[in-house]
Amino acid sequence: MVVSIRFLLACSLIFCLSACSPQREQPETLGSTDEMQTGAADFDRASHPGNALYQQHCDICHNGTVPKAPAFNWIEMLPAAAILKSLEEGSMLSQGSRLTAAERVDIAEYLARQRLGEETVALPEPRRCANDRALIPGTVAGVNWGHDTNRFSAASVAGLTKEDIGRLELKWSFAFPGAFRARSQPAIGHKAVFFGSQDGTVYAMDLASGCMHWRFQGSAEVRTGIVLSGESDGEPLAFFGDILARLYAVNAMTGELVWQLKVDEHPNATLTGTPAYHDGALLVPVSSLEVIPAADPAYPCCTFRGSLVAIDGQTGTLNWRHYTISEEPKQVGVSPVGTPILSPSGAPTWSSPTVDRDRGLVYIGTGENYSSPAEGNSDAILAINLQDGSRVWTRQSTAGDAWNVACMMADNPNCPEEDGPDFDHGSSILLVQHDDGSELLLAGHKNGTVYALDPDNEGSLLWSRKVGRGSIQGGVHWGMAWGESVLYVPINDMNNTRNGDYLDPALARPGVHAIDTRTGEILWSHIQKNVCRADKEFCDPGVSAPITAMPGAVFAGHLDGFIRAYDKNTGRKLWEFDSRPSILASNGVRGQGGSISGAGPAIADGHVVINSGYGLYNHEAGNLLLTFGVPE
Repeated sequence: MVVSIRFLLACSLIFCLSACSPQREQPETLGSTDEMQTGAADFDRASHPGNALYQQHCDICHNGTVPKAPAFNWIEMLPAAAILKSLEEGSMLSQGSRLTAAERVDIAEYLARQRLGEETVALPEPRRCANDRALIPGTVAGVNWGHDTNRFSAASVAGLTKEDIGRLELKWSFAFPGAFRARSQPAIGHKAVFFGSQDGTVYAMDLASGCMHWRFQGSAEVRTGIVLSGESDGEPLAFFGDILARLYAVNAMTGELVWQLKVDEHPNATLTGTPAYHDGALLVPVSSLEVIPAADPAYPCCTFRGSLVAIDGQTGTLNWRHYTISEEPKQVGVSPVGTPILSPSGAPTWSSPTVDRDRGLVYIGTGENYSSPAEGNSDAILAINLQDGSRVWTRQSTAGDAWNVACMMADNPNCPEEDGPDFDHGSSILLVQHDDGSELLLAGHKNGTVYALDPDNEGSLLWSRKVGRGSIQGGVHWGMAWGESVLYVPINDMNNTRNGDYLDPALARPGVHAIDTRTGEILWSHIQKNVCRADKEFCDPGVSAPITAMPGAVFAGHLDGFIRAYDKNTGRKLWEFDSRPSILASNGVRGQGGSISGAGPAIADGHVVINSGYGLYNHEAGNLLLTFGVPE
């Protein structure tokens, strides 16, 4: 038989392409929701005495069949101390009274995969501020969430120049006791920094020295930012929410409680987005973690609807409520295992609202539907009347998006037919004005695209720009920044999101990108190289956290634990700090940084303040707050 040379060459080429090309990464899926908490390792749940106690006393209500009872997969996201407090003096007091003190501890530990004994070891008391450093009313930095979603610190606010950035050094640090994540946006004002923690404690610390003015104990983890009212509105107040959907107002000078309010009675409702403060009222976005219990095939999915709630800041009374989905969920089918399917559901509001004072509107972005069929209010931008909460217009970015955590598991029947892609507007909407007076709405999306919308024409599209590859963790995840006609876009683009999707690494663009918002053109891109060691399973170069800009520079906290500053004009790296090494923090507690997500840098009064540590969703755990300044 005669074989042609051409044929042999073709065969050789095919062999080389198949044998020599990089192997396609095999995507992973979650085996259980236990794997979502990367900071809760080394805890044998099966053998823990709380396992049997939970099955005997708790499971009958928390298995998803009792509408008012939070599902198991949601409760386990709480710190052990918060669960114990609920059993001893909170909503579960009646049930907890039937248990011994030791049994209550066992149940709390079992649910949280966290040993309470380790949390209650005597720890050093944070250094109290001396009388000569008393907290006094002063200027509030009106930047960051709560006041301005553009996340730009003007020169008069920042107190730093671009030339100062290379000289930044760590002034003081704070290690959260017993924590493996830190995701509350710090706020700077009154010459202090205010921040929340995983165990529900909110702190007011002197910005210059790190001494403690006061602390307040809430009921559960504080994930929102702290919003300061300012002294012009009477007695200065600090507002924040916790993951049990409780909203608090405390005296910003003393930490004393003024009022608290349960914002939403759904058992899986939570507060993740920082409330916006406008004209004495709080505009509170309501999201939920119902996507997590939906991973249980026996859970009837789903009944939560996202909302925006207007609350009087002085009294805590409800002004109005706007549901992102107007229709209440009703049963529309049955899952393959016989569980009711309820719809419409979802469209949570994850991020801080944006107030448009001139037009009398407030803008929010929504996430996906939780159950089929997907409808027109998910993955959308909503414009809502500030006075009465009525809907003015809706602009949907991605149609047909229904998803929950069941879709991250193989063959889970509670995954909606659409199966995602879970492309939320998790990032706050930005309202920007150019020098010529023209205005834009800028919306970042988890699909990696930035949309520019016309606020005077019901959000009609002016331009769009694909910046990153996108995934269920972004693309654009938690927040962009804008200043001096430049939009700074953080891109995550993780390669393995544990949902079974293959994501081409060649298309990933993790890092920071700059766009001229007058034209929509990309000015520069800084693609961050992977500096993670092979044994660091949860390390990634992407930027999930919101970023913050100042004249001449932009700051970003990366998932690899590095804090980096970039030149505004070129994207050149100006400074970086590795937050991962273990340190003895200024409060006498040993701490360690990790992935940075959820909250971003706060820049004011000559300081940069940022959290480090995010032990969830395949990110590195950590428990630090870091404060940087220029040497005197």
